[in-house]
This record gives sequence, structure tokens and C-alpha cells, in this order.
Amino acid sequence: QPQLVESGGGLVQPGESLELSCVVSEYSWMAWFRQAPGKEREGVAAIFTGCPTPFSMYSDSVRGRFTISHDANENILHLQMNNLKPGDTAMYYCAARWGGTWHNWADRQVWSDWGQGTQVTVSS
Repeated sequence: QPQLVESGGGLVQPGESLELSCVVSEYSWMAWFRQAPGKEREGVAAIFTGCPTPFSMYSDSVRGRFTISHDANENILHLQMNNLKPGDTAMYYCAARWGGTWHNWADRQVWSDWGQGTQVTVSS
């Protein structure tokens, strides 16, 4: 049974940073999604590690502020979040899958395995 476990959420002020972590198995596709109250779950960032140099994708709302990375030795997925804004407040989920393409990475339907989520709140 796949098991993804997120950690690192919390309450921060606008402009501050936070790093999320997710213990994963040996997947080649991994991602972070988030869901704010009353809104759809949206893709934040994804990474593909099934090639010599992993490459990543970001949503427009976080590009330049968030960085997704994967520690292959520890099998941990990270999301470094800088310059956080109140609009980043949401439950953040780690997701993973074995196959796929880039064109639909932000579609939650194509991800097979999910964590339970960790809450991030950005407020002054």
C-alpha cells in the first residue's frame, strides 16, 4: 500500500519561508498540490526524476517563489516556499505516480497516490 507522509506545515507571516517534506517510495513522478477551503485542488509543482537530470514544472502562481526537489538517497520530496502570501494558505498534498506526461501534470485525476496533507497558513 503506497504511503506518502507530509510534514513541515505551519503558521507563518507574509514574506516568510517554509519547507514541506514528503516521504515517498521510488516514484519517477512526484508533485505538490494544494487545496484552499471552497476551492478545487490545484497543482503547485511537479518533478520527473526518470532521467539523468530531474526537471520540474510550476504553476504560474508560485513560479519563482517555490522550488520542488527530490532527495534520492532519502526518498524525500521537498517544497521550499519563499515569500509566502496569504493566498498560499491551503492544505498541501504530496502526490506521486509511476508514469505519465507533462501536459497534464496539474490534473489531480492523473495522480494515483496521495498523502494526507499538511496545513500551511500565511497570516499577519
